[in-house]
Amino acid sequence: MLRILIVDDEELARLRLRTLVGDCRDVPATVAGEAANAVQAADFIAAHGCDLVLLDVHMPGLDGMQFAQRLRAQGTAPAIVFVTAHAEHALQAFELEAVDYLTKPVKRERLQAALQRVAQRLQRPNGAAAPPAQNDVLVVSDRGRVMRVPVAEVLYLKAELKYVTLRTASHSYVLDDSLAELEARLGERFLRVHRNALVARAAVRALERRTLEGVGDDEGGEGWAVRVAPVDEWLAVSRRQLAAVREALVAVGR
Repeated sequence: MLRILIVDDEELARLRLRTLVGDCRDVPATVAGEAANAVQAADFIAAHGCDLVLLDVHMPGLDGMQFAQRLRAQGTAPAIVFVTAHAEHALQAFELEAVDYLTKPVKRERLQAALQRVAQRLQRPNGAAAPPAQNDVLVVSDRGRVMRVPVAEVLYLKAELKYVTLRTASHSYVLDDSLAELEARLGERFLRVHRNALVARAAVRALERRTLEGVGDDEGGEGWAVRVAPVDEWLAVSRRQLAAVREALVAVGR
């Protein structure tokens, strides 16, 4: 059974989390204690220990990020799941090896999924194995919740006005990063096919001349396009990137 410490300076927020934990029937868990600030939380962990800390970010005194950093430095720290009304700290949270990052108001399904991740981590032979490296996941926002999408699941990234669309086989997400920044982070696993698009090399299936919006160097008309599997979508290929796309197809025997 997971022993959970809830850390939040608002009593009502702690009460709601306690209730939600009780509703998460799929993962055996109990609230072992509560704390209103980092000092109380540190005292509880030293005296009683716990498996998981549900941790708010904005608190008086030491904030949640600073407290998580101190716990991480101890080496045998409990797992951390941030629970906050502020989505902008997600990347920093995952750099601190948080298991999940939940935004308020927390839904039972999201909390239950986070508890399942913690339980799975604790069941591994080496205890809490390190999460994927930062370059192996991309942090996205989806309907008010912050998620980590494994790079291995990304089919393509396409710049759309002031944001970038990330496409997987089942979903589309929005990123605030620029396409140039993403290209630098992702490296050789992705192929630049157009000034506005990167495609996973493993997802490239065919290169053809087609007529569709955005194909070629103009806004429309006939030009070269690449087919992306398994979604069977076509993305424009610029003349400048045509040779590189052909080489990629030959290299993987498409």
